[in-house]
Amino acid sequence: MKNIITEKHRVHSRAKRLIALIFAVFFVFSAPVTASAAAVGDVYASDVGLETNHIKGAYLYNLENDFTVLAYAAEDTVYPTATVKIMSGILAIEHLSTRMSENVTVTPEMLDGVGGNNIKLKAGEIISIENLLYAMLVGGANDAAHVLAHVIAGSVEAFVEMMNKRAMDLGAVGTHYTNPSGIHDSEMYTTVADTAKIALHAYSLPRFMEITSTTKHVIPETNMSEYRNVYNRNYLISTSSVMKYFYADASGMNAGSTSQGGYCLVTTAHRDGLTYLAIVMGADSDEGKDLIYSYTECKKLLDFAFASYGNIELVKEGEMICEIPVTLSGTTDYVTLVTKEPMSMYLPLSTDLETEIKRSYKTSFDSLTAPVSAGEVAGVMTVMYNDEIVGNIELVTTVAVARSEFLYTLEQIKEFATSRFFISTVIAAVVLTVLYVIGKAIYLHRKKTRRIRYTR
Repeated sequence: MKNIITEKHRVHSRAKRLIALIFAVFFVFSAPVTASAAAVGDVYASDVGLETNHIKGAYLYNLENDFTVLAYAAEDTVYPTATVKIMSGILAIEHLSTRMSENVTVTPEMLDGVGGNNIKLKAGEIISIENLLYAMLVGGANDAAHVLAHVIAGSVEAFVEMMNKRAMDLGAVGTHYTNPSGIHDSEMYTTVADTAKIALHAYSLPRFMEITSTTKHVIPETNMSEYRNVYNRNYLISTSSVMKYFYADASGMNAGSTSQGGYCLVTTAHRDGLTYLAIVMGADSDEGKDLIYSYTECKKLLDFAFASYGNIELVKEGEMICEIPVTLSGTTDYVTLVTKEPMSMYLPLSTDLETEIKRSYKTSFDSLTAPVSAGEVAGVMTVMYNDEIVGNIELVTTVAVARSEFLYTLEQIKEFATSRFFISTVIAAVVLTVLYVIGKAIYLHRKKTRRIRYTR
């Protein structure tokens, strides 16, 4: 069922998208042209086996290669529910990172309008900023979110303005916040694609991932409360209440639900050098089957990613490619060229390397002249995937080749004998010799002629 938002905010959303389009067009025509990686194919919800009748949107993204594997209904408007706290966490870490040990005294104003999940903060209670942050990001505490909003901006209203501005800064133009906790508001909305942009920025903040990957945090006793145990609400990480969704490779980031927006889950997972961001939003549950579809579908996304993609080695380091002639060596006629370094590419594991990967090489010279050093660059190999160049690897010599001084001397003589200077000198000498002979002959002839004349 489509989410319903007011006409006012439909116009607001369209205006924001128009602004983004203008900026996008400007960027396209002003940004420098760079080479792009080869596409690895389109993936659809059916390929993953997603039960799309139980979710409103999904997203799967590989961080190392900046590649979106799957985007299902990613631009459709959905309620953000608990994912709002990702933005609240970003602002808290960006503004309060040096004040974590600072204590805050909770006021009645800070707790005004708080509802839903909370840690039962009381007016007059003294608690550290760090513990408030853990309560919000690990336990999803709405009262902690409101207190932090007041600490950062002075009021919830001012903090919400900061949230919306930060969303625009991150390119999340289809997002509009009205509170810092994610408690339902029909005028608050986002998209799966926007949630991905915000989550990727949160991932870049080490403190955010450290906190949201914590399975349990203990808030020490305060002046008005005994100690509190705060458990992670992401069942991929925490097994405190539900075990069947545990995913060993998962870390962070956010999980929660509202009756209107359904279940939302944003998480990352890392295995074998690859990290994925997986998002499922607007999911429902099946009490009869005891299923929460945000978790079942998110696990499908991650299982699919790890089973279907990987960094495939296309070129081995030191792989023999060709031989190239060597001159002026008394012992070696050819030297072998090998790849200087390996090359891997993020590809479907089903890739047929024989038919989809093409390699060609070119040497820098027709031959090498001794002495030759080991590791000397003498060519390049080009690698193509589906007829698109994906990389170039330098080709280097495997061994050093010494020079034969005898052959070198002969070569020097040959070069000198065939040089323009030598040839010009020889020609000049021949001309001078011929001129000398002719001049001598003329001189002798004239001398002989005079003698004959005198004898008469």
